[in-house]
Amino acid sequence: MQKLKIAIQKSGRLHDESLALLKDCGIYIDNGRDQLKASATNFPLEIYYLRNGDIPQYLKDGVIDCAIIGENLLVEKGEEINIVGRLGFSKCRVSLAVSKFMKYNSIKDLNGKRIATSYPKTTQDYLDKNGINAELHIINGSVEIAPNIGLADAICDIVSSGSTLFKNNLKEVEVIMKSEAVLAVSPNISDIENNILEKLQFRIKSVLQGRDSRYVLLNAPNDKIDDIIKILPGMKSPTLLPLAEEGWSSIHSVVNRDTFWEVIEELKAAGAEGILVCPIEKMIV
Repeated sequence: MQKLKIAIQKSGRLHDESLALLKDCGIYIDNGRDQLKASATNFPLEIYYLRNGDIPQYLKDGVIDCAIIGENLLVEKGEEINIVGRLGFSKCRVSLAVSKFMKYNSIKDLNGKRIATSYPKTTQDYLDKNGINAELHIINGSVEIAPNIGLADAICDIVSSGSTLFKNNLKEVEVIMKSEAVLAVSPNISDIENNILEKLQFRIKSVLQGRDSRYVLLNAPNDKIDDIIKILPGMKSPTLLPLAEEGWSSIHSVVNRDTFWEVIEELKAAGAEGILVCPIEKMIV
């Protein structure tokens, strides 16, 4: 039986969140300890655990059909690789940082400076775009230490919370790009594997829509229903059910997670009572 070959990061945060996503998609993986390849038991999927930096080349060569990977790595090593879905986790940014003791006014302050980075292409493109001539030192890992040991005046690296920069007496001065986990596809994927990929994408989309939404149930007097429905459009329109108590109805709908609290405040102001909020495991629209 033909299987879709997908790569995920061998270890780290992206590894854990990728496996969690596949699990939420109802895909169970038969994986022994320290295996570099594993198969799903209930879906035609084969998982390859690879070094993050190797994944773009594996996609280009068609060794794997698709991958869950950071967008920043595709910009650095695989611009021609197609992204078919943004996954909403492992969010970070690629930024330039300098010593917190350095006076910094603009990108021009990096002219003639030395910059340590694991992302030479991304860094150079940004410098060229801004007309900056700087010397790049390519380092694989522990980039943050470079200014402290006199190797560089600045760094370009991934930033999530900024705590690593703070611990190394660095300050973020330029955001080159924002990144998150994406689903990337090999340009050499076959029609058979692409059909399997579409089924996987359907599951992923349902999971992500559920994560981004909340199911809301509330009670309201009938004379307030029109005002409340304007706040709760739902996927098509809210569900409206009469209550045992005359003159009252129950309204069911879906709200976006990011605007949830603002919507709840509007609902209360419009006369909603007994508001109940539930998580959504999957949402298919």
